[in-house]
Amino acid sequence: MGRRVLQSKFSVLRLSAAVGLSVLAGLPGAFAQSGSDHPQDQKPQAANPADAKENQRKADEFGEAAQALSGGPAGNPECVWLGRRVVQLMYRDDLDTAFRHLDLYDRFGCPGGHVQASFRCLTRFIAQIDDKVANSLNNHVHTCWINPDAKPQVAAAPAPAAPPAPTGSQPQAAQPAAPQASPSPQPAKP
Repeated sequence: MGRRVLQSKFSVLRLSAAVGLSVLAGLPGAFAQSGSDHPQDQKPQAANPADAKENQRKADEFGEAAQALSGGPAGNPECVWLGRRVVQLMYRDDLDTAFRHLDLYDRFGCPGGHVQASFRCLTRFIAQIDDKVANSLNNHVHTCWINPDAKPQVAAAPAPAAPPAPTGSQPQAAQPAAPQASPSPQPAKP
C-alpha cells in the first residue's frame, strides 16, 4: 500500500510540474502582448507636413473627380481609386493585377466603359509620360480619368525662318522674276 501512495504522490507532482511549466512558458507571450503602459486613447504623434500635404492633394483629386464626373458613378471615390489603379496597372503591363482590380471595380457598380475611355486617353499621352519625373503617370491618369477626351497639347510649330539678309561680301545671284499673269488674248472683232 505504501507503494501506491508514493506512485500517486509522484503522479500528482508530475502533473502539477507540467501545469506550472506550461504557465511559465506562456507568461512571456502574455507580457509581450500587453504592450506599453500608455493608455490606448492617446493621439499618435503629429505626422510630418509632407504626408499631410500629400493627403490633402489626394483628397482634392477625389473632390475634383467627384465634381467633374457628377453625372454618374465614375465620380464615386471607390470608382475613382480603383479605376485609376486599373488604368495605371494596364499601362505598366500588369494585366493580372489589373483584372483583379477590375473585378472589384465592377463589384462596386462602377462603369467599365470609363476605364476603357481613360486608357484610350492615356495612350495619347504616352510620349509625355516620363518615368523620371515624379507623379508623371499619376497626373496623366488623373487627367484622363476626369476628362477621357483630353488631348495632348501640341507645341506651336515655329514659323519658318526668313532667309538671312545678303551681305555685301557675297555676290548676289540674279533671281528670276516671278512669272506675271499675262492678260488673256481678246477675240478679234469682225
